[in-house]
Amino acid sequence: MHCWYNQEKVKEQQAKVLFSNRIILNRDGSLNMYLANQSFVPYLNANKNTEKPILHISINPHPDDIVSDEMYSDIAQTYMQKMGLGDQPYIVYKHEDLERKHIHIVTVNIDGNGRKIGDSNNFYQSKKITRELEKMYNLHPADKKEQPEELPQLKRVNYQSGDIKNQIANISKALIKNYRFQSVNEFRALLSLYGVTVEEVKGEVKGKNYSGLVYSAIDEKGEKVGNPIKASVIGKSVGYDVLQSRQEYSAKYMKEHKVFESPKLIVGSAISNYTDKQAFLNDLAKNNINVVFRENTEGRIYGATFIDHQSRCVFNGSKMGKEFSANIFNELFKSDTTNKHQLIINPTGNETKGSDADKPIDSFTENAEYNNNKEDSTIDLSLLEQHGTDYAEEAFTRRMKMEEKRRKRSL
Repeated sequence: MHCWYNQEKVKEQQAKVLFSNRIILNRDGSLNMYLANQSFVPYLNANKNTEKPILHISINPHPDDIVSDEMYSDIAQTYMQKMGLGDQPYIVYKHEDLERKHIHIVTVNIDGNGRKIGDSNNFYQSKKITRELEKMYNLHPADKKEQPEELPQLKRVNYQSGDIKNQIANISKALIKNYRFQSVNEFRALLSLYGVTVEEVKGEVKGKNYSGLVYSAIDEKGEKVGNPIKASVIGKSVGYDVLQSRQEYSAKYMKEHKVFESPKLIVGSAISNYTDKQAFLNDLAKNNINVVFRENTEGRIYGATFIDHQSRCVFNGSKMGKEFSANIFNELFKSDTTNKHQLIINPTGNETKGSDADKPIDSFTENAEYNNNKEDSTIDLSLLEQHGTDYAEEAFTRRMKMEEKRRKRSL
């Protein structure tokens, strides 16, 4: 349940409980996870047929909004009341681990009589309520024109299912449009998270020099599978000229913005805490960062490329400083013989759905995502919902699911 994720954030002093409703607390008024979960049990037991009884709501004001804890509590209570959830048990958490402060509300969509609270119109109702709250509290409106474009839903290439061309096209179009990188190598590292690689091809035709790109699917070991696909077959949007233009823009953007500050803190902390490569990778993934190590045949690390999904920036470790260069990681993991290959974690955890794969998610309804876990439902009914996505929570949720599956297999 999402309480556990939020409570871990509390333990790490990255979050705190602002408010609770109909939740059993300790005598001193503090939150106790056992008692909190017991507060939800009667509602869950009253209706065991509802497939997704847990409701998770994220409220994300614009970074420029100054919102006090008291205001956050008022916003949460008003929102829940207007949504018809005011009498439900719920907990309001404030997350402070990112520059974008935000709150999470965990509740159930089953009432005290065992009836499921209708959700067929939740998206439109929530949108109306959040617009009211923006005016009520003088917050920045979630105007589409002011919002950063959301990533399409993507999944790793499945080369056994066929239609590799369209799979590669959807992935490469989305990533080249939404991420920032300064070299082909950095773009290749980003693509590898989705089972794709790219090669730069140069030559001469009829006395004229040309440069192009060729895309290929790769397996879990990073080896090419299937036939390579020229960028020209996919379209100009993933071609050499567009890639060069994106690299120039990215170099300027990264120079003007403080994109390395947050990753340096996260990676630096992981370096201090882990000498096991897999544990290191998992910790970064939990914090919305992937890293792709390049190794020679002897297993020596000679390159490290980081993908920060929060800022959507890709960069070699050395750009953060000498203390993040490849040699540092090679020395850090030299005694680790348990994991020779990195764990590739899908940064979004979502699946592509047909031709919508390259369609940006920037409407309220499309930005609401349901978790497919039978016991858990995640609905992003968020105030100013386009001001950000909490990838750290998504990574945590995936990790919890993997651990649960392993536990069940061992029984």
